[in-house]
Amino acid sequence: MRIAFVHRRGGDDEAVLGQAAALGRAGHDVHLVAADADDLRRTPGYATARRTVTVTTGHGGDPVAALRALRPDVVHVHHVSADPGRSWVADWTGPLVATLHDHHPPCASAGLHRDGRYGGSRGARLPLAWASRGGTADDPLLRRADRLIVLSETSRARYTRAGVAPERLALVPHFVPDGTRGAMRPEPVWVYAGRLAQEQGITELLRRWPAGQRLDVFGGGPRERECRAAAPDSVTFRGVVEHAGLVRRLGRYQGLVLPGRFDDGLPLVYSEALAAGLPVLAFDGSPTARTVRAEGTGTVASWDASLPAALRAASLVFPTLRAHCRARYEETYGETQWVTGTERLYAAVVRAGAREFA
Repeated sequence: MRIAFVHRRGGDDEAVLGQAAALGRAGHDVHLVAADADDLRRTPGYATARRTVTVTTGHGGDPVAALRALRPDVVHVHHVSADPGRSWVADWTGPLVATLHDHHPPCASAGLHRDGRYGGSRGARLPLAWASRGGTADDPLLRRADRLIVLSETSRARYTRAGVAPERLALVPHFVPDGTRGAMRPEPVWVYAGRLAQEQGITELLRRWPAGQRLDVFGGGPRERECRAAAPDSVTFRGVVEHAGLVRRLGRYQGLVLPGRFDDGLPLVYSEALAAGLPVLAFDGSPTARTVRAEGTGTVASWDASLPAALRAASLVFPTLRAHCRARYEETYGETQWVTGTERLYAAVVRAGAREFA
């Protein structure tokens, strides 16, 4: 199958490149049409993806000319800008799916919130707020796509409440590469990996962290100084490290702590932890907590309860969950499962579409 990924540089560059490469390894003819392909060349994973993916630059945010030249069986849209960057989809008559990387229906904040990254001034938000003022009904991509891929049940529920027909939404979580190096003997140390920002709940976690428990913190962000001031001496700040190196280390820990309190999607580090057989301690009120409960991959703590007690309880049960976590990764978050689910979705869209190319 000939597949065209349409993508502009965003918070999920490495995931998009990884997905394109996975489809290439599965025998598909994959083309990445990127508005800023030169920038993508600096993204980790580009060199690997380039072995199986053809990269084309689509100038001006409108990839239709490039797509007409490629004549793909299906177009898969990832990150595109607000109008006019989305308006081109009305001119494309072939089968089209889109991954909703943002966890919210169109709004000013959603466009600036990807993978835990927040930014932008009020002035920067105004164009996006204007472009998305009509909500899902007026969003060209949401209106045009044959199927919309969501990454979590939370995202599916939110888009359904916003007016997207449930039958148009397909749950296909991101896969993560298997970066493990076999079984590891865990040490009595907890780990947090993520942005040091308010929405991650990390500052509040560190204020409550018991002095007798070791915790390694990976990442940086605007609350780093506040986090360091709040943390006891048993917390070690490891800074920002190379991603693959962090993934290889995860299996050495006794548990991943994810204190995020905002109602966003499932972070990739959750899947990476499962790949390493690492159970997760999540906190009430987040999609991660709901997923941990549903998948049996750790424990969920309440912010109102004793954190030392929650850590003690988790440390007793987590050793018994490591094999289950690894199995869950293989069943749900591995490359083979993602490729199979995506191929099935593409085939359904192509069969149902039967549109002529413009």
